[in-house]
Amino acid sequence: MGLTSGSTGRKAIDEGLLICRESPEDRVVGLAGNPNVGKSTVFNGLTNLNQHTGNWPGKTVSNAQGRCKHHGKGFILVDIPGSYSLMAHSAEEEVARDFICFGGPDAMVVVCDATCLERNLNLVLQTIEITPRTVVCVNLMDEAKKKNIQVDLAELSRRLGVPVTGAAARSKKGLDALMDAVDSVVVGSFSTDHALRVPYAPEIEEAIALLEPALEKPCGKRLSPRWLALRLLEEDQALIQSAQQYLGVPFSEDPAVQEMLEQARDRLEKADLLGDALQDAVVSALVRQSEKICAGAVRYADRSYSSRDRKIDRILTSKATGFPIMLLLLAAVFWLTITGANYPSQWLSTGLFWVEDRLADFFVWTGAPSFLCDMLVHGAYRTLAWVVSVMLPPMAIFFPLFTLLEDLGYLPRVAFNLDRYFKKCSACGKQSLTMCMVLPILH
Repeated sequence: MGLTSGSTGRKAIDEGLLICRESPEDRVVGLAGNPNVGKSTVFNGLTNLNQHTGNWPGKTVSNAQGRCKHHGKGFILVDIPGSYSLMAHSAEEEVARDFICFGGPDAMVVVCDATCLERNLNLVLQTIEITPRTVVCVNLMDEAKKKNIQVDLAELSRRLGVPVTGAAARSKKGLDALMDAVDSVVVGSFSTDHALRVPYAPEIEEAIALLEPALEKPCGKRLSPRWLALRLLEEDQALIQSAQQYLGVPFSEDPAVQEMLEQARDRLEKADLLGDALQDAVVSALVRQSEKICAGAVRYADRSYSSRDRKIDRILTSKATGFPIMLLLLAAVFWLTITGANYPSQWLSTGLFWVEDRLADFFVWTGAPSFLCDMLVHGAYRTLAWVVSVMLPPMAIFFPLFTLLEDLGYLPRVAFNLDRYFKKCSACGKQSLTMCMVLPILH
């Protein structure tokens, strides 16, 4: 089930996430973005490490919150989990989507990678659909300059209808301009009334047009009726239930909504656009719109700058070579972990159990009762020694290797390869990485 307004709204920020406003005037700003776009660097640069971490209520998904001041105004920044999409297929994406929908942030900042902006705009467009109070931060502008990529920020802002700023967060360049844009959205000096609306296939637009008027009253100004109409057509039951709890209105039981929903679904059924077909059509529209926005606004001096990455992708994600390489590479990592851990494990156990013998001798020398020695030395200490000598070495080898694969960009390709198969059991490809991380511990 999705997070509710009570667990992801302002109540969650104040209570569940343990954030305290220094002033009632403090504004809440969410920070979203794809993984590896420098979102955490932007967050750290803005908060100057004035932050703390925790878990979302009822979830094992971690988050970071921090406070920053800009021109005398206080802003609470909530670093929501990195995600490629708000069509929730994992706990991270569910948390990100529900915070944007029901957390009531005063503004959202979506951090993008300037070197692959078109890919990142998918998340931007989905965020704008939920709330037009969005600021786009095009990060890694320094990397784009090295690759001779020119990004016309003003043109992007005109096309999206929301503020767009550039940044190089590692050197803290552009962060002041970002907060200026956030402030302009919060106070309303930058009007987002003309924020871009993604056009879908005619059949989908007709279905939305039928359903949207019936949702305007229950949504009020708290949710976009157009966005909610599309979610109802997609039959995302967890999100619908969370939306009803957030709005306090059981709109799914409203006869007028039900009547329009049936008519809308009938139209989509005639066009074979129900279920997965509808979601595929929505995703295709987002991709096409991203391409259209970037056309002309992003210019490449050398369009072959990413040819090497594309060649690597073809090798690592193809059916012929992707799986054999994945199996061989993961087998090598596990072999290094298990074999390499044997030696330090033996050294640790030898040293720790030598200490156990000395502790036992000490208890005998002091004349302590035997039950005390059995409980503290042969019980608690021996258990701790076994856990440390068995668990620490494989973890110390495996996690650095896994981190290296993540930094090299290989783990997302593993998730891509396995996503289709994990979806058959209502999971997603990213969960295969969690399973891989458990194997050395089970060993």
